[in-house]
Amino acid sequence: MSELRWHPLLEEWVTVAPWRQDRTYHPPADHCPLCPTKPGQLETEIPEPDYHIAVFENRFPSFTGDQGRCEVVCYTPVHDSSLGEQSVEHIQDLVEVWRDRTEELGRLPNVRYVYIFENRGEAIGVTLSHPHGQIYAYPFVPPVMQRELRAQAQHKRKTGRCIYCDVLAGEDGGERTVLRDERWIAFVPTFARWPYEVHIAPLRHRTGLLDLDEEDTESFARILKGVLQKNDRLFGIALPYVMAMHQKPPGRRNADHHFHVEIYPPNRSRDKLKYLAGSELGAGAFIVDARAEDTAAELRGI
Repeated sequence: MSELRWHPLLEEWVTVAPWRQDRTYHPPADHCPLCPTKPGQLETEIPEPDYHIAVFENRFPSFTGDQGRCEVVCYTPVHDSSLGEQSVEHIQDLVEVWRDRTEELGRLPNVRYVYIFENRGEAIGVTLSHPHGQIYAYPFVPPVMQRELRAQAQHKRKTGRCIYCDVLAGEDGGERTVLRDERWIAFVPTFARWPYEVHIAPLRHRTGLLDLDEEDTESFARILKGVLQKNDRLFGIALPYVMAMHQKPPGRRNADHHFHVEIYPPNRSRDKLKYLAGSELGAGAFIVDARAEDTAAELRGI
């Protein structure tokens, strides 16, 4: 069983899962555990010769037993591909998978938050290069989401409005917009902590994936693909990133949260990374060496 240990100074949980030290580390492509099982070869995590999108429990989970669930979502059977290379229709199917897992995992008795994310690239610490994301069903609401929920509740009490809707209202001028249609916007927020941080959000208030209708889903897939393609053209490399989905906790009817996706590439140039160091890690105070307006214009022009 993994252990949850309370950090009294920060008032947050730390999860201890020592067996993750033994997880698969950069295997050669012909031994990739996320590829389909090839005839006559050793069985991979997916015992089929082909698949469209696959979901399975992580062999090296951060949470075990009744604490929660850790799942892997394989976007495509093609090893040398990426989420951004998939068709809009394929990404729509992936959104449906995310929605299904959000609903099912949210029903588990000890789950307090369903978090969908992707780590891409060695600079992020990825150990398997096959295109995939993960889903953590936490036994607690993670600290970042707790802070967002508190800020939303305070703003709602003071103004009667959604704080993120107000953030989006401030983007009407378009100088920080990267992509936009009638339903979704991708933009570099004025408060971005990473040089090329991008948020993707529905213009209409939606609390999570379960609120999205068919038109929302199609628009979301198109905008997400567009942002990821721009990222890879930015420096002419497969840009590393963390993609994090922020939605309301399951079963929290009173939690008014605006669904959005945050994408954090660690690069500040083609060959330089934005490292988290003394101010960021030690004090929790981000210092960013780029203006949101400038990086948005750079991405918009791609």
